[in-house]
Amino acid sequence: MRIDQREPDQLRPVRIEPGYLLTAEGSAMVTFGNTRVLCAATVEETVPPFLRNQGKGWVTAEYSMLPRATAARTPREVNKGRQSGRTLEIQRLIGRSLRAVVNMEALGERSVIVDCDVIQADGGTRTASITGAYVAMAIALKQLTGYGQLKKSPLRDHVAAISVGIVGRVPMLDLCYEEDSQAEVDANVVLTGSGQFVEFQATAERNSFDDEQMGQLVRLARKGVKELVELQKQALEEAR
Repeated sequence: MRIDQREPDQLRPVRIEPGYLLTAEGSAMVTFGNTRVLCAATVEETVPPFLRNQGKGWVTAEYSMLPRATAARTPREVNKGRQSGRTLEIQRLIGRSLRAVVNMEALGERSVIVDCDVIQADGGTRTASITGAYVAMAIALKQLTGYGQLKKSPLRDHVAAISVGIVGRVPMLDLCYEEDSQAEVDANVVLTGSGQFVEFQATAERNSFDDEQMGQLVRLARKGVKELVELQKQALEEAR
């Protein structure tokens, strides 16, 4: 049994609350155990300069963490005058993950920007952000379709993400912060609903790992993402 009494292949309690904000075109509050992330999608009728007059849209993301999302206060990055390397890495990962399941031609010359703000952090903030960001984006795109601004949804599939790792020589799914800090191997896996990889970030934190262990982590990630996609579908049904 784990720190929080879960089985090695068990997700933390996950909840996706769609339409959390009245002011955004699409939004969702996503909870993975004690990790909570507010995701809000905005649609703008413009695209970055490098895409102008090409008939294609764009999807991007921004990520931030509230100062007391963590046990010790983290100073706001705006007061430092620049974003940290970690923040840039995570928001680029979220953007890449979302773009993997969007038909940019069908989106037309408009942009979807998804803001992911971590309210409380206990491990897995980037994977929770991707999972919730998809729901927020899907709600916003459904609104565009309903208003007749899009002929059909540009979504090609679901996308979700989960952390996996090896802790005490045991492969585990959805690591909380304490498990993550003790992991011998740590990985973040992004998969589409149809099981295609978008990203696999694996690092040997303390010990190297072999093909068999990699396979165990992949199987755990597939199990976790499958469950998350079902929760995404339920949240989108609630948003109707």
